[in-house]
Amino acid sequence: QVQLVESGGGSVQAGGSLTLSCVISARTSSSTVMGWFRQSPGKEREFVACIKWNNDTPDYSGTIEGRFTISRGNDNHTVYLHLNSLKPEDSALYYCAAHLYWRGTYYYTDSDGYRYWGQGTRVTVSS
Repeated sequence: QVQLVESGGGSVQAGGSLTLSCVISARTSSSTVMGWFRQSPGKEREFVACIKWNNDTPDYSGTIEGRFTISRGNDNHTVYLHLNSLKPEDSALYYCAAHLYWRGTYYYTDSDGYRYWGQGTRVTVSS
């Protein structure tokens, strides 16, 4: 049973920063892709960022405007999302997602491409 465990959410004021972490319980591969999605009340889940294990290249949603950075740990089991210059509209439940052997059937921004999901960690940004 593959598990993803997120941590690092919390409450901050606008302009503040947080770092989210996600640890995957399974062995990763060179074709692993891990990403972050978020969902606010009344809205659909949206793609935030992902990173590909084979070349460490990230993809980002255009809505975050360069304020967030995704990276992976040297242990090959952890992915981080560094949230900077937070805005109230960034408030959401942030989900970590992964596919251990990405085949390219879906775009990286498509949640259907990810096989494993965490329970989410909440980020609340006050004005």
